[in-house]
Amino acid sequence: MRTVHAIDYSEAKRAVDLVVERALQTQKAVVVAVADSHGELVSFARMDGAPVSSIRVAMNKAWTAARERKSTKEIGEKVKHPEKGHDIAYYGDPQYVGWGGGIPVWKNGEVIGAVAVSGLSSTEDIALAELGVELIGSRIQLGPTA
Repeated sequence: MRTVHAIDYSEAKRAVDLVVERALQTQKAVVVAVADSHGELVSFARMDGAPVSSIRVAMNKAWTAARERKSTKEIGEKVKHPEKGHDIAYYGDPQYVGWGGGIPVWKNGEVIGAVAVSGLSSTEDIALAELGVELIGSRIQLGPTA
């Protein structure tokens, strides 16, 4: 028998609430998505004033990070330089994105989901998503080494 770890709703909601609270402190509006290991939504929030386009982008960032077990920034860097990686079209699904802000959540050596933020600069999206990731689990200590 295999035990499969997962992000439960209470963890996902706490991560969303933390990101929203931090964005409010800076008087900025974002969209936050927390997905399970398959990339499917567990919790989601669109703050008042956040760009409508960021709804789908945040969901796609979470989906991509969970399925690929990599940050969307890392994927984006590889597709910007095909000699180091490959074109995003090779992923075979238009849901894959390469903008920073989607980060997988690692627990006990496996990806249990992802946290994604959209609506600000890539750097700001990443910083906010990292808050949610840190709340749920540790991607640095238990993730694979590159």
